[in-house]
Amino acid sequence: MNYYNNNPALKFQLSHPLMQKIVTLKEQNFSEKDAYDHAPRDFEDAIDNYERVLEIIGEICHDIIAPNAESIDQEGPQVINNRVQYARGTQENHEALTQAGLYGISLPRKYGGLNFPIIPYVMAGEMVSRADAGFANIWGLQDCAETINEFADEDIKAEFLPRVCQGETCSMDLTEPDAGSDLQAVRLKATYDEREDIWYLNGVKRFITNGDAHIKLVLARSEEGSTDGRGLSYFVADNNFDHTIKVRRIENKLGIKGSPTCELVFTNTPAKLVGTRRLGLIKYVMSLMNGARLGVGGQSVGVSQAAYDEALAYAKDRKQFGKAIIEFPAVYEMLSLIKAKLDASRALLYETSRFVDVYKAYEAIEATRKLTPEERTDYKEYQKLADAFTPVLKMFSSEYANQNAYDSIQIHGGSGFMKDYACERIYRDARILTIYEGTSQLQTVAAIRHVTTGNYLKQIRYYEAQPINPEFHSLRKKLITMTNLFETATNRVLDAQNPEYTDFQARRLVEMAGHIIMTYLLIIDASRDDMFRKSAEIYQKFAEVEVRKHATFIKNFEIDQIDKYKIG
Repeated sequence: MNYYNNNPALKFQLSHPLMQKIVTLKEQNFSEKDAYDHAPRDFEDAIDNYERVLEIIGEICHDIIAPNAESIDQEGPQVINNRVQYARGTQENHEALTQAGLYGISLPRKYGGLNFPIIPYVMAGEMVSRADAGFANIWGLQDCAETINEFADEDIKAEFLPRVCQGETCSMDLTEPDAGSDLQAVRLKATYDEREDIWYLNGVKRFITNGDAHIKLVLARSEEGSTDGRGLSYFVADNNFDHTIKVRRIENKLGIKGSPTCELVFTNTPAKLVGTRRLGLIKYVMSLMNGARLGVGGQSVGVSQAAYDEALAYAKDRKQFGKAIIEFPAVYEMLSLIKAKLDASRALLYETSRFVDVYKAYEAIEATRKLTPEERTDYKEYQKLADAFTPVLKMFSSEYANQNAYDSIQIHGGSGFMKDYACERIYRDARILTIYEGTSQLQTVAAIRHVTTGNYLKQIRYYEAQPINPEFHSLRKKLITMTNLFETATNRVLDAQNPEYTDFQARRLVEMAGHIIMTYLLIIDASRDDMFRKSAEIYQKFAEVEVRKHATFIKNFEIDQIDKYKIG
């Protein structure tokens, strides 16, 4: 079995109408076809390349990564002499992907990459996460290389990017004991030595995923006497394993146990400045975090897929009262909703990825020439859509991964509570998804401005106007009613002109927008392929209840009732 070939939903996304534009922009009209043997000559050649690589990843995921997941969960990494030693299976996974040349696949060819767009890269991440969500953190941190490629100077790129393509691992070192979500509070100090023309890092970082990686992106305070985000810069540090970076400990976590989450001590660690001083948090980390949130979206969909696979297989096999439990309404209803949430979050994942792909391609083109007015308008529109959709994707996909993992255990019954079944590990692995790279609550903070500015409503009306199969016209009619409820609720909140009230209702408004968007995406997908029809119909019913619930709450809620919710 192959995790790419046995999932037609992935191949379907590669056939999306926008892919032609994405590939042409990414390849800059296939300008490298004569310079590199493996560069595509046209659109069909590019898609064929993506599929060949995805098939290799799908095979490794099924044959190596998934079988190793349980032993890695039990063994975990260790700290030996202030260094991390991976579990045996983790090292085996890493070596298999490295030997297959599957690191740095989205990086430019001149550094050893394959120059793939975001979409096939996210598909690869989804498959790795389906096999083992913990290992996906190690493989997925090659996102750091994208930040280096986008913002570092050519010398830094030439030094570090080929190493990523050769399989050296990365980490993003942001969090500290007193600086979690509030990264403005970062204190790790960066000091510039003019004589040596180098920066030195001193301080402590905590909760660093894959903390003993070879290549480290570090947020540090470069401006003496500063206390806010404007005093922070971004650095790349080469972990030479010379004890200037020591692993103090690995956190003992609930899940994703194969991924070492480290506390680190930096002592006069040499580092190089990425980009411009003082823009570390304001520009570079924000860009990195958006990429990481897209990555968690892919990870979440992979976990949802794994949870669904386990639940479906068990429900077909387990017999009670003389028949398989999948025949009982209480079970098949639960399974159908797991599948609908999985398909909805995957539709949102790849819609968001398409938006990111287009605007990132324009950014790359802009580095070589000036964009035309039409290109600049297109670039700004896709950038706005990516900015709007990323927090909604991260929130919904991670919440659904948790719900689906929970329901997978429920379908297993008492057996699901035992470590004999993979759903127990999947459930523990899922729990982090709504927390790291920005909690669901922080995603709401990022998303609410797209409610108040009308960006979501504008895109919903765009989907409303798209051609769909006649059999879905009744669903669209219901969606128009749901959209009107959303618009009325939004106006009611905005008319109050009370920031605290807006924040109080933000989660409800963002969820209303997300439910409507995902239902439209499923209907549009189902109009292209009937395999999404059931999920579109089921998700619409689920979404309608949620939208009406939130609309009723907002309609009947008075501002002065907020105080009743305050504790302490």
